[in-house]
Amino acid sequence: MHDIRAIRENPEAFDAALARRQEAPAASDLLAVDAERRAKIQAAEEAQAEQNRASKQVGAAKAKGDEAEFERLRALVASKKAEVTAMQAEAKDLDVKLTDMLARIANLPAADVPDGADETDNVEVNRWGEPRVFDFAPKEHFEIDGVARAMDFEMAAKLSGSRFVVLKGAVARLHRALAQFMIDTHVETNGLTEMQTPVLVRDEAMYGTDKLPKFGDDSYQTTNGWWLIPTSEVTLTYSVAGDILDAAQLPIRMTAHTLCFRSEAGSAGKDTAGMLRQHQFEKVEMVSITHPDESDAEQKRMLRCAEALLEALGIPYRTVVLCTGDMGFGARRTYDIEAWLPGQDAYREISSVSTTGDFQARRMNARFRPEGGGKPEFVHTLNGSGLAVGRCLIAVLENGQQQDGSVRLPDALAPYLGGRTMLSPEGQLV
Repeated sequence: MHDIRAIRENPEAFDAALARRQEAPAASDLLAVDAERRAKIQAAEEAQAEQNRASKQVGAAKAKGDEAEFERLRALVASKKAEVTAMQAEAKDLDVKLTDMLARIANLPAADVPDGADETDNVEVNRWGEPRVFDFAPKEHFEIDGVARAMDFEMAAKLSGSRFVVLKGAVARLHRALAQFMIDTHVETNGLTEMQTPVLVRDEAMYGTDKLPKFGDDSYQTTNGWWLIPTSEVTLTYSVAGDILDAAQLPIRMTAHTLCFRSEAGSAGKDTAGMLRQHQFEKVEMVSITHPDESDAEQKRMLRCAEALLEALGIPYRTVVLCTGDMGFGARRTYDIEAWLPGQDAYREISSVSTTGDFQARRMNARFRPEGGGKPEFVHTLNGSGLAVGRCLIAVLENGQQQDGSVRLPDALAPYLGGRTMLSPEGQLV
């Protein structure tokens, strides 16, 4: 959510920032509604003052026995009361309209975010590991012999339709091991607090984390009104909604492993093969609630937490900072980590780490009390994948595949797999 006061003070800067996102100027329309709303509020206050003055005079007129003046003043009080009620209702409607307009405008990019139109303009900032040179043509994850029989898309289609998968046996265990490895690392090494949160949330939680009203079609809503979370960013971030925290409590660092649900409304025909893009998937999420002065440093810390997971698994990756035309709606700055997938001969996103500044905090009224006292200020919120479990499974399988259809697994997962480090061509852990 944007601060209308900041837009009043510098509408040109606001529109210039939107232009960097390739968005149309909005300050003029916003300020017109804002001016009308403020005028109604002022007029209502003036009418209220007149009503109050007339109310005081009613008793005096009655005491004097001036019946005509008494009736005139009574009529004036009634008229002003109706006028105040009407103008307050109009002001409230305008306030709702203004809030809705503001809620549909994307966050403004940080000054250091590169300008650009789409993903081709993203800027690489880091690269780790050398993609393995195969002496055979590497396959995609679902084509590997040791995987194919344990990754059942036909059964999933019978159960739920397209963009679902049933994992079986050793591959299901490997998927679970990856999630456990991620959570344990975040808790024991990165100092995050593990959370177990609901996957069903109310409108307020989706709105407060900028998923509503603009992107309702991208999520699933139950018949009784709850929303299935697109990621636990929603629950972890909204956990501080309405709070006034002490500065000493910051930063708050959380992680959760949850099911996630996305309708993929805007991705028809995209990544339909395999389990790269699913309606239901699992993700380990990181969320930080910070002091505004610390949010940029916190984003870099979170980025390293995610990168280090891939390094521990031996997965080559590259990190890019997204340009203004490729950033998500709520982000002020986003880094994407892209894992190397030899089956696709490409780097593909496996994590996004974003700072939203106070964009989400304003929507959910999350504040902190400065150490030296003074008026509460909005916190900054950050979120990042640490990591997408299914995509990480794909990366492990494709990078570790052998010509005979087996898969060499990362040593970091051995403690979660009973010490075993191979997936046989028959789909067994050995």
